[in-house]
Amino acid sequence: MNILVLGSGGREHSLAWAIKQNPKCDRLIVAPGNAGIAMLAECADIDILDGAAVVGFAEENAIDFVVIGPEAPLAAGVADALRAAGILTFGPSAAAAKLEASKAFTKEICDACGAPTAAWARFTDAAPALDYVRKMGAPIVVKADGLAAGKGVVVAMTLAEAEAAISDMFGGSLGAAGTEVVIEEFMAGEEASFFVLCDGASVLPVGTAQDHKRVGDGDTGPNTGGMGAYSPAPVLTDAIVEQVLAEIVRPTVAEMARRGAPYQGVLYVGLMIEHGHARLVEYNVRFGDPECQVLMMRLGAQALDLLQACAEGRLAGARVNWAEDHALSVVMAAKGYPGGYAKGSVIGGLDALPEDSFNMVFHAGTAAREGQIVANGGRVLNVTTRGASLAEARTRAYAMVDAIDWPEGFCRRDIGWRAL
Repeated sequence: MNILVLGSGGREHSLAWAIKQNPKCDRLIVAPGNAGIAMLAECADIDILDGAAVVGFAEENAIDFVVIGPEAPLAAGVADALRAAGILTFGPSAAAAKLEASKAFTKEICDACGAPTAAWARFTDAAPALDYVRKMGAPIVVKADGLAAGKGVVVAMTLAEAEAAISDMFGGSLGAAGTEVVIEEFMAGEEASFFVLCDGASVLPVGTAQDHKRVGDGDTGPNTGGMGAYSPAPVLTDAIVEQVLAEIVRPTVAEMARRGAPYQGVLYVGLMIEHGHARLVEYNVRFGDPECQVLMMRLGAQALDLLQACAEGRLAGARVNWAEDHALSVVMAAKGYPGGYAKGSVIGGLDALPEDSFNMVFHAGTAAREGQIVANGGRVLNVTTRGASLAEARTRAYAMVDAIDWPEGFCRRDIGWRAL
């Protein structure tokens, strides 16, 4: 098969790495890719938000299968354009991608199918939103309705934080994403991520993970796109997984089909778990980043078979073969992230690190310049390892982190602490 992966981050590097291991993969192209991806696949400079451009490229290159990594092309309808052209595609339609593209839409779906989630209210103007949080008090959660690249959620522990978040969002800090705001009840408990493949009818669980959203050790400091992750997540017991499938996932998939927008792709189910019961925090319509990295490390070559079965509507007969192992990923970010940071610093020591099914550095925000790898983003590297135990995986990961020569970078030193 000739396979095209859309995206340029650590998620897409790990997807490409897993796909490449499968003997079905003849030619692998990633658009636009990054410096790490370029070491294992061809990279192509196309506008992945332009459905016509993606279709044209796929046809010119005899692409058999397209895997869409990030949420923006899904929300832009790129999967629809590819399917209309008869190209096998992994990723939901624009109508189904509203489960991530609109927080209010997801809440409406939950209300319609009875899925347990936080109480909520929607606002299109700052004044009534401010009145509402003053009436409800803190802690409270303020979310931009639209796509905000992981930056549209503020868990406000004080009324002042909630007021500032509302003023910022309606003041244009997030552009169009913040023109509508959803305010939710604060949910206590432990957060975890559950990943299922859906082909419009059947649902297949493909893994659990926990990520670390805050920038500092001990879950301190501002929220980020994720500073590390591990899989599996011990908090997601078999009993809780069954509850989530029965009360949240299957009712959602049925409701989407009823609305004429059947869901096909991976559904990232963000959960809050308290007293042995899970409620939905949010849906994402793509693999999480950095959760994808630990899932791909554990899945390996079978990932392609599963993605293909999903795209072809064959999930009912598909099975996941899990090794009894653990994976952990440490994000190395540019100093200053998630605030302002500099690009262009040279990263050394990568050539000497192992690259195999137990140890990988997935590139998230890198570029190649004059024969060197340089930082080209906020989250830059995902140092990802497998082990028989989570402790073994973590020891391996931090040994690799310590071998990387990048004074301008930093990472959390406590990834996996909840489980360990």
